[in-house]
Amino acid sequence: MQIKEFLLPEAVTSDLESSGKLDVLSELGKLLSGVCKGASEADIVAALVERERLATTGIGDGVAIPHAKSDKLTEIRGALGISRTGIPFDAVDGKPVHIFVALLAPQGVASEHLKALARISRLVREPDFRNRLMTTQSARELYQAIVEEDGK
Repeated sequence: MQIKEFLLPEAVTSDLESSGKLDVLSELGKLLSGVCKGASEADIVAALVERERLATTGIGDGVAIPHAKSDKLTEIRGALGISRTGIPFDAVDGKPVHIFVALLAPQGVASEHLKALARISRLVREPDFRNRLMTTQSARELYQAIVEEDGK
């Protein structure tokens, strides 16, 4: 599974406006609602918030991968956003998060969901790639960067 199979260009932003955890989950939920058939923005945000209450998805090094499942979806969808200033997100290293990759999957596709999470995690663990994401100037460049890196 390649990232471009679940991350569509219209669900990418190079300039998240949020300043807090719940706000950024709402902003990511709005991006996801534009590409998710069957789930409302409210459903998506509720699923992300509920999952985040279980444990932080802030994996450290300025990265968070908020993810959840919903019985209202038929396919996996993702959203990517960059916060230039950083957002307090209770990350495991205690540092602000700048790179957010949200993932929403239907119930009953555990294997595909885990493969998508692993694919994202592999990419964002690389310091040079994180730096590349942070220096992009537009959503288009951001999308191209992640698809290109995933294709290597």
